[in-house]
Amino acid sequence: MGKYISIKHLLYSYLLLSVKVYTLNNKFTGIETQKIPLYKGRDNSRVLYISGVALRLAKSHNQTTMEIASSVVSHLLAIRGDVFSVQIVPPGSIYLELSHPFLATWLQSLVGKNVGSDKEMETRRITRQNQSHLFAIQYAHARCYSLVRLAHREGLIKLREPMPDISKKSDLYYLVSENLIPWLNDEQKLRFSHPAEGHLMSELVQVIDNLECPDLSDGVNWEKVALDLSQAFEAFWSQCRIWGKVKISAPELTQARLGLVIATQSVLRCLLVNKLGAVAPLEL
Repeated sequence: MGKYISIKHLLYSYLLLSVKVYTLNNKFTGIETQKIPLYKGRDNSRVLYISGVALRLAKSHNQTTMEIASSVVSHLLAIRGDVFSVQIVPPGSIYLELSHPFLATWLQSLVGKNVGSDKEMETRRITRQNQSHLFAIQYAHARCYSLVRLAHREGLIKLREPMPDISKKSDLYYLVSENLIPWLNDEQKLRFSHPAEGHLMSELVQVIDNLECPDLSDGVNWEKVALDLSQAFEAFWSQCRIWGKVKISAPELTQARLGLVIATQSVLRCLLVNKLGAVAPLEL
């Protein structure tokens, strides 16, 4: 992962490097002052980003859109490693689909560190117009916390010690897994196949992009972002079992789902404390 936790930020750096190589080889100038278009696709069954950089460059460069896209993609293929697959879709859009091993590494980075920093906490309290939305977000956070604490007590997952005293109702604690989560199966594919799992992971990717990409942060409705994530978690929790038969027949899937819960708790805590100026309760 390097210094990037935002997938969009990482892919943007790859695209920027590839475009610079393309413009240098073709003796074009000016791309450094242009913003490279890149946005996340809406397909929750995969993590896909789409760039129209070739469409933009074709307006000023003496090449067809497909020629430009092919040149940029050739450089992307040389540096991608196992991060993503690349496809050119007419009339020249570049599709970057994240690989499952990379997504497993990315998810592990969320459960192995604190998202955001309390040193960067906003000092002003944000006025909230919809208290029911805030409660829903706080409820989801508390639910995540209680689920993972229960899983820890039952030995399904091991958390780093020490853990907080719930009676103190602190908003500064977060859950961190001590062990690697078994995100991938024997075929090196993510264990997630339920649409609710894909939707929750997609929301996590989008929230981290919003948090880490400077070009997005100024225009973000953080209450809506947090509410969307909390609703994705509630759908996941209601449709994807962790205990019962799944715990016995598919313990690795249980652990992977718990990993999603840990990641969601960490991100919700960051949104509540750092962006909404609210308490991230451990119980309600």
